[in-house]
Amino acid sequence: MKRTISTAPFMSGICAVQFALVLTAVWASSGLAAWSQTSPQNLPKKNVKLDSPRGKQVFASNCANCHGLDGRGSERAPNIAERASVQRLSDAQTSHIIENGVPGTGMPAFHSLEHSDVEAIVAYLRTLQGRKRTPKLPGDPIRGETVFFGKAGCSGCHMISGKGGFIASDLSGYAGNRGVDQIRSAITAPTSNGDRLARLVTAMTRTGEKYSGRIRNEDNFSLQLQALDGTFFFVAKSDIERLDSSQSLMPSDYDSTLSHDDLNDVVSYLMRVAHASSRESKAPIEAFEPE
Repeated sequence: MKRTISTAPFMSGICAVQFALVLTAVWASSGLAAWSQTSPQNLPKKNVKLDSPRGKQVFASNCANCHGLDGRGSERAPNIAERASVQRLSDAQTSHIIENGVPGTGMPAFHSLEHSDVEAIVAYLRTLQGRKRTPKLPGDPIRGETVFFGKAGCSGCHMISGKGGFIASDLSGYAGNRGVDQIRSAITAPTSNGDRLARLVTAMTRTGEKYSGRIRNEDNFSLQLQALDGTFFFVAKSDIERLDSSQSLMPSDYDSTLSHDDLNDVVSYLMRVAHASSRESKAPIEAFEPE
């Protein structure tokens, strides 16, 4: 028993979708007038330093219980440090969400906070998102882009700035709050970086059918696989005779197939894209769409 659905790139992560829906609700409930009232030119101007200890303190007291001390989320709330659409929100938009919350959801309104405290939270969040300063690049990002889309073949699985594959994670904001050594290690030693790696599995049914793809969803009764061409397969577990797992889609030999300069260039490209992405100013509704 199976169903085949051809679809656009898969939107993964329950928490990420939850946060996108929360933000969409804010947009729908507040309307254009509310955003006009909270635009940057209408907010009180205060000099909040990015490294202000006040921001860390207020964040820890009001936000960390759900979003984590590092902003990377928990079972209660999503990752607000690394998600690209959250990073692209303006300070005014982020402040509006903190101050007004979303009725009917787990996001409360923090009306009791002084606006200066809200600004301090936003400023501290920017440090968690890697927007504290312009990073020093170890190589040439222009050459790195060529390696990413060419020699290294990264774009076969990963998307960046709207280009590339979708079977693995979008890397547009990946390097935003990671150091050079951490990014390089994720490339050369993917099995030890702690991230969940993309793997292909092959499901053989009792009737001889074979389906290969990455596991996107699984419950007690079925598997949802996504093939490399984007096609989804829903296979009942009762029909599966054997399930074979292949090696990670992420190559483990980049430390030998790429030169030291190649690696530095790719790292620089990822860092430049993430930094540019964090500074983009998009219309609020665009930032609310799931990735």
